[in-house]
Amino acid sequence: MTIDRQTLRWNGWGPVKQPNPLPPDAPQWSWIEQTLGMSRLPLTPAVPLADIRLPRGRIAEATQERLRAIVGDNQFRTDDYERAFHARGKSYHDLLYVRAGKLDMAPDAVIYPRGPEEVLAIVKLCAEEGIALIPYGGGSSVVGGINAVSKTLGGAVLTLDTTLMTRVIQIDKVSMTARIEAGIYGPALEEQLQMHGVTLGHYPQSFEYSTLGGWIAARGAGQQSNRYGKAEKWLVSAKLATPKGFWTTESTPASAAGPNLNQLVAGSEGTLGVICEATVKIHELPERKDYRGYLFRNFAAGVEAARRINHAEIPVAMVRLSDAPETHFFQTFSSTGSGGLKARLQRAYLKMKGFDDAPCLMLIGHEGEKETVIWAQEQSEGICKRLGALALGTGPGKRWFHGRFNGPAIRDPMMDRGIGVDTLETSTRWSNIANLHDKVAAAIDAAMSAHMPEQNARGIVMAHVSHSYPDGSSLYFTFVFPRQLDREIAQWQAIKRAASDAILMNGGTISHHHGVGTDHAPWLAEEKGEIGYALLKATKREMDPKGVMNPGKLLT
Repeated sequence: MTIDRQTLRWNGWGPVKQPNPLPPDAPQWSWIEQTLGMSRLPLTPAVPLADIRLPRGRIAEATQERLRAIVGDNQFRTDDYERAFHARGKSYHDLLYVRAGKLDMAPDAVIYPRGPEEVLAIVKLCAEEGIALIPYGGGSSVVGGINAVSKTLGGAVLTLDTTLMTRVIQIDKVSMTARIEAGIYGPALEEQLQMHGVTLGHYPQSFEYSTLGGWIAARGAGQQSNRYGKAEKWLVSAKLATPKGFWTTESTPASAAGPNLNQLVAGSEGTLGVICEATVKIHELPERKDYRGYLFRNFAAGVEAARRINHAEIPVAMVRLSDAPETHFFQTFSSTGSGGLKARLQRAYLKMKGFDDAPCLMLIGHEGEKETVIWAQEQSEGICKRLGALALGTGPGKRWFHGRFNGPAIRDPMMDRGIGVDTLETSTRWSNIANLHDKVAAAIDAAMSAHMPEQNARGIVMAHVSHSYPDGSSLYFTFVFPRQLDREIAQWQAIKRAASDAILMNGGTISHHHGVGTDHAPWLAEEKGEIGYALLKATKREMDPKGVMNPGKLLT
């Protein structure tokens, strides 16, 4: 089952009819205005689709007829809504264009194949005709990964939407693998797996509106990746439709027959072919889940706890540590307007315990068999307490768990009020976490300060560790700032450039799980090195000699 595109926001996040998490009378608005140093928050609504004139389609009528012959009339779309919906992804940068009605990048048509054979026919036709083909799943990319970029200036663009390809083809509970079509959304995937008592366990924040194929294409990470792994870990095999025909990667549990080519598929971002099916690792449904909160006096102590938990090989599902600005922002944001005796008593208690300076919240999740979860929780808590943490119990963990997919919906009303909200992420080794955190936060802050709409305006930079490994962890940054409405694209570019330069200069990767797309492509060659980058380009030339597969992404 797919999601009716008409029920989703073409210029924002989630369903058209979802409740506004920040209505005009919400008490948070005055706090946001004060925190950002704004004299007032302007009204900046999105331009309605009815007021936008899309560019004329560039696919010849004869070619359109050939495409209709492959999928049928109803699966080939050229209407304004479909073209607008598929024009760009869901990054802040993308939404600046989409909300302003700048849809020059809209595809000329959108096609919905129903299986691999139809996908292959479409891919071969596009290679023959020189039409840029953009693979599209949920459209949740935040790095320009599915934007309708043409192969050449003025060239035609066709977006291939995979979301009619939703079958769970086979569940092998002996080998604990499942073969699944790539266009299935997260909730439908888990519903079908859990009917058989198993799970993939991949729950990114975009879970409700992203697809299996997209997770693989971007080397995505779910919030419980400590237990279930990133996409490149749970991918067993993939079937792609390429300009040269079908390509199915190896599926044995281990092999020394040269490099494992699944690692080329994971992170390929549609530049080598369209992922049609994937065989993935699955797990028994956890008997027990336990998510708890811990408060540390500073970020360094929390990082040390996360490192020790990983090195002790305690089976955690998640270790998520917010720095002091993020802890303060979300605690204040959620409690603004509530007031009351309870909040004052909590503040007094934390002050008495010595946690009133710059505390940092850590959430630790355990999933699995009951006995294992109990043991692992005790071990994790022991490490935290030895490092001076205050155990907060299950309340913070439960609140996070039940609202873990809601964050992106807050961005739309903020953009309606002249506020920018963007994220970026990286990873590095444990010994470099503090340095990278400080340097990137400082670079973002300095770039925001240099591009403010008012003299006293300011931005907020916050970060958290959300995925961790024996040798290091991710760092996920969120920054909130008043927009320069007369130059908001240039403002974003300055901040993005400063942050990305700081990441590479200080030992981080340009992306831990968002992918490369167009936004990170300028930094990829430096990260991969001359030889590595040349190998990627040679692979692209071999697989896609006409250069029609998702041009402009990954490789410049």
